[in-house]
Order: sequence, then structure tokens, then C-alpha cells
Amino acid sequence: MNMYQQLVIQNDKITQSFLDGQILDSGSRYLGGIIDNKTGIPSPSHTGTARVIGTWVSSFVNKDSTYYHTSELKRRIRLALDYMLDQQHEDGTISPGWTNYHSPPDTGFIITGFAQIYNLFVHDSGRESDPLAGKVLMFLERAVPAMLTGGCHTPNHRWVLTSALSHMYQIFGDQAMANRAEEWLNEGIDMTEDGEWTERSNGIYNAVSNISLYHTAQLLHKPKLLDYVRKNLNMMLYFIHPNGEVVTDYSGRQDYGYSYDLSPYHLIYRLMAVEDSNQLYGAMSDLAAESLYDMGPVNNHVLLGYLSFPWIKEKNFDKMELPKSYEIMLNEKYPMEENLKKMDRMGHHSNIEHTSIHKAFGSRIVRFREQEQSVTIMSNHTSFFSLRNGEAKIRGIQMYSSFSPGIIEFDTIHRMSGGYRLEKRMEKGYKGPIPQAHSTNDLETSPWSLLPHQKRAKTHNQTFEMKADIIRFDHGWNIHIHSDKRQDVFTQIVFILDSGAILSGPGIDQIEDTTSFWKQAELNISTGEDMITMDSGKHEHWKPSIGDSIINDTGVQKVKVNVLSPIDHTFRIRLC
Repeated sequence: MNMYQQLVIQNDKITQSFLDGQILDSGSRYLGGIIDNKTGIPSPSHTGTARVIGTWVSSFVNKDSTYYHTSELKRRIRLALDYMLDQQHEDGTISPGWTNYHSPPDTGFIITGFAQIYNLFVHDSGRESDPLAGKVLMFLERAVPAMLTGGCHTPNHRWVLTSALSHMYQIFGDQAMANRAEEWLNEGIDMTEDGEWTERSNGIYNAVSNISLYHTAQLLHKPKLLDYVRKNLNMMLYFIHPNGEVVTDYSGRQDYGYSYDLSPYHLIYRLMAVEDSNQLYGAMSDLAAESLYDMGPVNNHVLLGYLSFPWIKEKNFDKMELPKSYEIMLNEKYPMEENLKKMDRMGHHSNIEHTSIHKAFGSRIVRFREQEQSVTIMSNHTSFFSLRNGEAKIRGIQMYSSFSPGIIEFDTIHRMSGGYRLEKRMEKGYKGPIPQAHSTNDLETSPWSLLPHQKRAKTHNQTFEMKADIIRFDHGWNIHIHSDKRQDVFTQIVFILDSGAILSGPGIDQIEDTTSFWKQAELNISTGEDMITMDSGKHEHWKPSIGDSIINDTGVQKVKVNVLSPIDHTFRIRLC
């Protein structure tokens, strides 16, 4: 049984499971919508009812499906499409319900999937699909004004919109749609030479940008855009943990700190494997397929993709070993410091509404893998080191300092003999009085918020430098934390571990349900048959925390080491 046949069987099972979730109460304002398991309320989004429509249509139009042209599924699709039309606003947009109201990009996600659905309906044999095709076409027609005028929030939204516009151009032939897509493309593609997208979101938004740019390239006949897709697919070869999860240890989006598999990449790896006759992409596509438990959102729906691009159905690739032993530095040549200086001259002062400026874009990342050992070393992130040894994990290591109260994000990573050095130079001073020439001259009342603080002269400026040298040895790593000679800076090093990990050692002192001090000696971290052993802890001050925690606390426990500057301390991590 080939991949396509497996997907048809799986999609049929999912089709059946969704039937029970559809609201059939004619008195409900959600009639036809499919209940979201997380909220209990239907949503017209690409991950909500639109996703279900993608699954149902992939069964309905497919002669290989047990649901091919069945009257009951046709009725359910009609109800779901009526729900989508009812949820569509007068301006042509939809609102997912949890955010982004009257959202052009969220509508764009749906259009990419609905355009494929419309084409499948049009080419479906007989007249079973005609009334359904009319409803999809109505949704697309209503969305035209929003696509021609609508904007975005985040970097990936631009390519979602170009994909939507490209599909609508293919269906309606209106040059204005191609021109609007060109406006977005003229901004340039937000990717480093090593293949990293702005949002550094290996779990979610890489796949969104990749499939969107693929559609844009094909429909607007811009094959050079596929080079960017290739770069990210090449990068992802080295961002896979031994268990098949993708590396999310430094993400700039909501996948940070959570587990994600490779399944959203299956379709794009498959398409590009056929496009390039690339065996390695074929192997990554197969690995991604091992994690498929549903078909994905409507814009990146796996079986919808197989039916829309039928030439990928029968293509087989020889088995090929994926990289399991490597050490690479990402973005080593990216001019990050130069670009940060340019950013300061742009005038937006990092104040962009409803999105992040993503200043960490282009930061250096080190990836190391040796079979079951997987390590990530990170700059410009709240965690600077993570390690997996089979099932045993150090999810991250964070540092907090009282110099500039809060977390330390190392500015950069440099190679050194046997490993890498991370560095951070902190600066903090005081401000003098506002010069008379810029005074408000209102001595009676002078709100602090209305004073021209930028005119104050800096006084008594102080600096504090921290370094972390990370050196590999056989079966382990040394992490040497050292500072300059400034005294009495309270510092806390926090090890983020899985909640299920078993901790043992004479120096562990539990202070909360999921938080402990590691005061001395050796610490063992065990999960299943795998273990990480570390030495040694310290407890040079009593502060329980320095600054607010910046991590998803669900499902983790924290081990804290308290040190006082000047710091010169080494953690020795051994893998068992």
C-alpha cells in the first residue's frame, strides 16, 4: 500500500469522526459549523470548519474513497459551506473567533484551500458537485475586495495573502489580483541565506510560509521563489530531534516550549521531492508522514494536496538515511549587528502594532546531533542551551541577573577551541536633570510622563559582562559561566526540566511543587532508561527568583542555582 492509499483510508476515518461534531440544530446560529474541541464553539477558520470541509471534500470527490458521492456527505458539506457563507462578513472577511476579527490573512488561509476545493469540484465527474462548487465560488467572489485591499499582521501573513491572490487570479483572471500579490512580493523575502524565516517558528510558521510560497511560485510562474522554499527545507534537515520532533527551543512564536512533529511539512517536502527529484526531500516527507494523525488545516491539507497535484501520488523514492551526526552553526555569516543598526535608523523605534519586530531574526544557532543526543545552543533567546539524551531532557537553561533585573539573553555565539562562547554586555546608568532649554517651564505641575526624558544626560554609567563557554567532551558537555570582576550581582541559573523527570542528589531542596534549589554536589535527571548527570550546584544567596519567569510553565519543573558575582562556575553534564 503506497502513501496515497494510506492517506485515503485515514481521511475516510477522519471524515466519519467529524460528522458527530457538526451542529444540525436549525435554531442555532452555528448551524452547519463543526464544534472546536478546544472551545466548544465552531469557527470558520482554516483550522476549524474550513479544515473539516477540506477533509470531507477530499472524500466526496475521490473515487478511491468509501464516501465518494454519498448523499449524506454531500448534505453535510452543503450545511458546512452555508455556515461559512453565513460567517463571512459583508467585507468578505471572516473572524476566527478567538482573535483577528474581520481578518484578511485568516480569510487568505481559507482561500488557498477553497480554491483547490473549487477546482476539484469543477473537474469532478457528473453533476454531483455543481451546487457545492457554486457555494465555494460565492465565498471566493465575496472575498475579492478584502484580498485586493486587505493587510496583514505578521511576516508569514504576506505569503498567505500572495498565495490567496495567486489562486484567485488563476480562477478569475483579474490582473489586479496578480498586481496586489506583486506588491507584497516587492517587499522581498524575509529569510537568511541559511534558510531561516523571520519568525523562527519551526513548529508552525515555516510550513505556512513554505506551502504559501510554493503556490505563489507555481501560479504566478515565478520559479525563483522556490529557492527560498528549498533553503528552509534544507535547514530543517538539521532541526529534527531523534524522536522526530522539530526543534522549537528558540521559536519566536507560540510553538516555543511545546512539542511539534514534522507532519505539517509532509506535503511541501513531497511536492519539492517530485519537483527536484530529490531523494533527501522524499525521505523527509516519509518521516513527516509517520506523525500524520490528521490532514492539517485547509491551506495545507495533505489529501487535498495529493488530489490537487495528482502527479505526486505514485512517485516513490528510495529509502535514504537522514543526517544523524552533525554539528552546524546557523546564520554564522548573517550581518545581524549591521541590520540592527539599520533598524534603529528606520524610524519605527520597534513600535509596530499587533506584531513583534522579531529582533532575534538572524541570530546564531548551533545544532549538534550524535545519534540519540540532540543539543541546541542559542543566542538572543530566553534560553541558551537545551539537550536531549534519549528520553532525558534539559529543555533549556536560563540566566537571571539583578544588574538589569530579569533574564539574560546572550548577544552572540562565537567559535572557540572545542566549542562555543556566548557573551552578554549589560549597561545601566542614571539620568540627570532635563536641560533648561528643553524644560516645560511649568513648576506648578509637571507629570513625569510628559517630560522629554530623551534629553537627559546619562551619569554614572555601569557595565557588567557575562560569558558562557560551552565545550563538548566524550559523553558530555561543560558549561563554564563566568563574569567580570564586579561584586555582588545576584545571579540565578535555572534548568528547565520535564515535569515527569525524576531528580536525585544530595543537594536538592524543594521550595515549591515544581521548583527546587540545587545547592551542591551532583544532580541526576532520569526519564525512563535514560539519564543526565550534572555537577555541581551552588547556593551563594537566598533569593527565590530574580525577575519573572519567561517560559511556558505547564509540564515543566525548575532547578535553580544561586551564584553571586564575580562568577566562575562550571557545570559538567554527563550523558548516561
